[in-house]
Amino acid sequence: MRTSPATLAPLPGRAVGGGGAPMDAGRDEGLLDALRRRRDRIVSDPRFQRFASAFLLTRPIARARSRELFDLCAGFVYSQVLFACVATGLLRRLLERPQTCAELAAAMEIPPERLERLVAAAASLGLLERRGGGRFGLGMSGAALLGNPGVEAMIRHHAALYADLCDPVALLRAPQAATRLGAFWGYARAERPADLPAESVAAYTRLMGESQQFIAEIVLAAHDFRRHRRLLDVGGGNGTFALAAARAAPGLQVGVFDLPAVAAQARARFAEQGLTARASAWEGDFLRDPLPRGADLVTIVRVLHDHEDPAVRTLLAAVRQAMKPGDQLLVAEPMADSFGANPMADAYFGMYLMAMGSGRARSFSELRELLHEAGFGSVRARRSHNPLLASVLVATPVKNY
Repeated sequence: MRTSPATLAPLPGRAVGGGGAPMDAGRDEGLLDALRRRRDRIVSDPRFQRFASAFLLTRPIARARSRELFDLCAGFVYSQVLFACVATGLLRRLLERPQTCAELAAAMEIPPERLERLVAAAASLGLLERRGGGRFGLGMSGAALLGNPGVEAMIRHHAALYADLCDPVALLRAPQAATRLGAFWGYARAERPADLPAESVAAYTRLMGESQQFIAEIVLAAHDFRRHRRLLDVGGGNGTFALAAARAAPGLQVGVFDLPAVAAQARARFAEQGLTARASAWEGDFLRDPLPRGADLVTIVRVLHDHEDPAVRTLLAAVRQAMKPGDQLLVAEPMADSFGANPMADAYFGMYLMAMGSGRARSFSELRELLHEAGFGSVRARRSHNPLLASVLVATPVKNY
């Protein structure tokens, strides 16, 4: 909780260095850190908590902090309510028309008393809302979710994440442990990702394609793709982003570079869309093979955070070798220092990527440093209308590298 200077005074009967800490514990720390350490001792004291909960001026703050702490404790339950609403098709049913619990229970083959629990839980989280005649309809959050199929696909996919995090301490202590996410994202731990068969890449490529749809909107709004002649999307999966770029810029030639089994899917999609004259798919491993040349815009969309720093350096060096001065590189990533994105980058992606076995979310300054090392000069952030999902930066190669 925020504290005024008055609350930073020692509690009655307690020494400044109380709690067993030496009196000079703060000698090597700055004033602000020393004050925060003192604040931590005060706020963690049960006597202070009782006082703050009872005192008129601090009561609202204490209650808000208590609610935040409870939400952290109950977060897993909330996520399981969300998963159940998606997995059972409850939200889709209510998109058609509001229904009573009895109607829903009969259609979904769930005992009425248990369905009522789920509906009440979903309504309390804003996924549903009560309507007249004892019926329930979609809440604002539920309706927004259905407007984006990629979000729904990710929620279903999170069953693997929940399984891996059932014992987070064990996961932290066993870095090389086999995980469901590691098996799902086969390239993360494969010795030679290019040798992965089609059946090993099908599920994650499909998920990437579904989730790329809403990422594409963010990236296309942040940069004018009509200024370019030829696009190369590195790690572009089944071509979802390349197709979105082609639609946004009718004169743009687009291409995808990905593992052989994945590039084959992109090639098939381009043919289905009648875009073989404008779209190409190259196959290879971007950590081992040279990239195609000739694109004046190279994109790396939500790829870097899947890899550790050595792999990122290798990839960026390969991209730089394929570019000439005047070309541009666009990177779209969930960045650790984006405004309001800390829980998304540090908590969600931090734990997700640990379970996957590779990667981390990086700050803008970290990415800029890696780009400079690879031979890129100007690195500029572009405005993203949803930095929680993807921040966007554009870099240009230096002339003499």
